[in-house]
Amino acid sequence: MKQNLIGAEASLLEALGRLNALSGSAITLFVTDVSGRLLGTLTDGDIRRALLGGASLDSAVTEAMHTAFRAIGPDDSGAAAVERLRDFRSRGIRLVPRLDADGRPVEIIDLGRTHTRLPLRAILMAGGKGERLRPLTLTRPKPLLEIDGKAIIDYNIEALAACGITDITACVRYMAEQIEEHFAGPVAGVDVKCVREEQPLGTIGAATLCGIPDGSDGHTLVMNSDLLTTISFEEMYLKHIDTGADATIAVVPYQVTVPFAILDLDGERVSGITEKPSYSHYANAGIYIFSDRLLGRLRPGERADAPDLLADAIADGMRVSYYVIRGSWIDVGSPADFSQARELMRHHRNFAGVNYPGATPL
Repeated sequence: MKQNLIGAEASLLEALGRLNALSGSAITLFVTDVSGRLLGTLTDGDIRRALLGGASLDSAVTEAMHTAFRAIGPDDSGAAAVERLRDFRSRGIRLVPRLDADGRPVEIIDLGRTHTRLPLRAILMAGGKGERLRPLTLTRPKPLLEIDGKAIIDYNIEALAACGITDITACVRYMAEQIEEHFAGPVAGVDVKCVREEQPLGTIGAATLCGIPDGSDGHTLVMNSDLLTTISFEEMYLKHIDTGADATIAVVPYQVTVPFAILDLDGERVSGITEKPSYSHYANAGIYIFSDRLLGRLRPGERADAPDLLADAIADGMRVSYYVIRGSWIDVGSPADFSQARELMRHHRNFAGVNYPGATPL
């Protein structure tokens, strides 16, 4: 952050040198006073306009800075902060300062690298044996199978990191040591934690190993680690908050076609015949956002499956919502799925979608 800060007493000539030393596409300085309070922003264009207006290279940067800057303040939190960052991103703003209560920058958010800041922690379920993918999974756990030279789980780590989620835990069991070794160093700048299931705990029970704060009003994203998806975690989170849900399930459209003529019945009378009808449903995509209040219902060390937790929540009158994935989604659960994923990657260096900056759309 320091390379982007410049004091109000600095000259335009010094500012030009500082701007020239910056690399990347976001070449902006943030002007601060002697107490560190943010006064304005400064770009090459601001300096050029000031010089054309009569300023000299010896003039102070305050004569050229842009004072109508946008920032995230200490009162911007949760969904409100996410909405503001989304608005800044839509306006093409790359660097956004986060200020403390006194107006001092404590962080500069680069929306070109981390396009939002979701206030979520994430748990990736990575303990399964991947039996349907044998023999590929006889010597390597499914999350570490490589697609286009990258482990499947790493695509998801990168997507989460791009959303500003850095508290990420992988729940491991089968060949746990391989996954733990894989995460011995950071992935996408994130130090991923691993916790071991000493016994199978189902599709959600392992979340208790990650610690659930008592009385927490936070939210946790839980997902299978062997998915490839272009889901917008940002949109899913905003819907989760907007609907006041205790759980939001990511779903994918699934169509079933009956290869026969189906009778419409009215008691003993046939009221119609439908030839080879198709029915549309929403299928569970293995990605959830839970309130910590709901996760707190899980009992440590006991097996629990996500559908059972959701069914109990519904029965108790808690709100369960859903979010439709509009992009791509592949559950790499079979050799056919794995081959399909590899074929896609053969033509696309990065998996497509907003969660993978610079990717080519599928």
